[in-house]
Amino acid sequence: QVQLVESGGGSVQAGGSLRLSCEVSGYTGRKYSMGWFRQAPGKEREGVAVITSDKSIMYGDSVKSRFIISLSQDIDKKILSLQMNSLEPEDTAMYYCAADPSSHLNIPLLYSSYMYWGRGTQVNVAS
Repeated sequence: QVQLVESGGGSVQAGGSLRLSCEVSGYTGRKYSMGWFRQAPGKEREGVAVITSDKSIMYGDSVKSRFIISLSQDIDKKILSLQMNSLEPEDTAMYYCAADPSSHLNIPLLYSSYMYWGRGTQVNVAS
């Protein structure tokens, strides 16, 4: 059973940094796309950053040059991380990690492309 558990959210002042982590367990496939998405109240879920088993990395336009996605492998789990720098009030949202068995999604930053989801971690950025 695939499980994704996010951590690292919190409150920060504008200009500050946060690091989110997502523990991915139960995923045994060699191919994958894994990513971070966010959803603010009243808005659609937005793709933030994606990394694939082919080492491709993609970022949403609003976070390019500020956020960095990375993936590490432990013995029986993967850790998906998102380093968020120069945070802005517009970054306030619930952040979710997601995974899919395909490494070649048609639209990698589209939330509906993904099969597995975590429950999210809240990020609040004060002005």
